Amino acid sequence: MKHAQCLSAAPRPGLFLAALMLAGFAGAGPALAAKPVITQVAGGGQHSCALDNTGHVWCWGWNQFSQLGDGTTTERHAPVRVQNLQNVTQVATGINHSCALLSSGRVKCWGWNVNGQLGDGTTTNRATPVRVHQLRNVAQITAGVAHSCARLTNERVKCWGDNGKGQVGDGTTTSRLTPVMVHQLRNVTQIEAGRDHSCARLTSGHAKCWGANSDGQLGDGTTTDRRVPVRVHHLQNVAQVSAGQWHSCAVLTSGRARCWGRNNFGQLGDGTTTNRLTPVRVHQLQNAAGISTGFAHSCAVLSNGRVKCWGLNDLGQLGDGTTTDRHVPVLVQFPNI
Repeated sequence: MKHAQCLSAAPRPGLFLAALMLAGFAGAGPALAAKPVITQVAGGGQHSCALDNTGHVWCWGWNQFSQLGDGTTTERHAPVRVQNLQNVTQVATGINHSCALLSSGRVKCWGWNVNGQLGDGTTTNRATPVRVHQLRNVAQITAGVAHSCARLTNERVKCWGDNGKGQVGDGTTTSRLTPVMVHQLRNVTQIEAGRDHSCARLTSGHAKCWGANSDGQLGDGTTTDRRVPVRVHHLQNVAQVSAGQWHSCAVLTSGRARCWGRNNFGQLGDGTTTNRLTPVRVHQLQNAAGISTGFAHSCAVLSNGRVKCWGLNDLGQLGDGTTTDRHVPVLVQFPNI
């Protein structure tokens, strides 16, 4: 899930680095005079984290649940380095927790843990990273509101945390304090956790989703919650999948995009505000290289480096210079682009 996150496509470190250099890095003393070179960023509910080229993680923003990992609950207006964490290859942020994938294939998480989303066998919030139990050989991680998932090197998936809607995918609605294998799911090349649903891209080019489905966000033609993965209907040749609050989207190998689920603000991009139980084509969008779904808007990065967004725009989240909701994609108005 992208809670004001960067796009799921390859990050553009230079743009993020420039912004962070202007802000300055809290806690960087003389021994850390050189500015970190950022290779990935991720945005949570009200906090953000960045991975640098030395394998360390920096976080900033709201910190009530210790989601910044600096050992405190103090709000930070500039990045602080996550304690007791190194050799990181990927960072993921949920609504109020964060996780990091290490080069060893292990995972550590920190912050809010009321549903066991840190995977350490407890429901105790953690101010610094703790190791996720019974989890190794991880290739990718993702974090939702209160659950987390990991794709393993054998192309299977494990999830843990809140499971009230079946978003852990083990055939139950029992929250899990440590990782469990997602049932009936193999040959996975990419995963993403939404609010309380999860989706996966398969080697076949199909997609499967599981968990909450009140608005059709699983794309199986129903509004029935699913405790194990179901295939998204009428969807093939998927290059990347993204799970948002109550809707989901996919980029196809053709550069086109499809979205499904809640559409009250036009976040599906099909020119309407009608919910869709199966994927519909995003209008006026081609040559997409990556896609990201938020609370009620979606954005895509194009192969030419431009960005288009659509959906809710009450706070200007579409970046088109207005606060008008858009039912089809509009270009983000970057300076001098």
